[in-house]
Amino acid sequence: MEVKTILAACDHTLLAQSATWEEIRAICDDGMKYGCASVCIPASFVARSAAYVEGKLPICTVIGFPNGYDTTAAKCFMAADAVDNGADEVDMVINIGWVKDQKWDDLLSEIRAIKAACKGKLLKVIIECCLLTDEEKIKLCEIVTASGAEYIKTSTGFGGGGATREDVALFAKHVGPNVKIKAAGGIATLQDAEDFLDLGASRLGTSRIVKAVKAME
Repeated sequence: MEVKTILAACDHTLLAQSATWEEIRAICDDGMKYGCASVCIPASFVARSAAYVEGKLPICTVIGFPNGYDTTAAKCFMAADAVDNGADEVDMVINIGWVKDQKWDDLLSEIRAIKAACKGKLLKVIIECCLLTDEEKIKLCEIVTASGAEYIKTSTGFGGGGATREDVALFAKHVGPNVKIKAAGGIATLQDAEDFLDLGASRLGTSRIVKAVKAME
């Protein structure tokens, strides 16, 4: 697989609590230079980053992150605010407690409400696979498929585990044709990236693939 094909699937990510504008600007520069799918950054940097890239690179941000237990109203506000500030894509975290309580209707309603708040922009639904059983993951594939969201995403990277090849293969078997897959967390090498794309992922949330490409130059 060509390196540029891998880079074109990467959401070049910086979500560290200590991230500074200088660091965010640097990943925006790299995202534009290397043809990444987007940069995924904290919501507080969206407006400045959108102005900085001037439409040359999609801006992605996260809401309800990383724990997912904000109220639906709060998540909807976060999504609408992010889009109003210039976000092209929104990655939301589901309420994991609702999964454990099997509150499937509430989960579906929340994702649909957040999708509406995104005003037509892309929505990716983070289900935090490391905290779920395979049965729960399969059920969430069904819910995300029914919700209208464009993507299901494996992980926040903050939950104690990242993407696994097994989870991406499971998603590929159980999501509907309208849902794409984003693998995130722990994708460190070009071989990792290629493996996840071959298994059915369309996006990769990673901070390390651009670094790996730079090291080859």
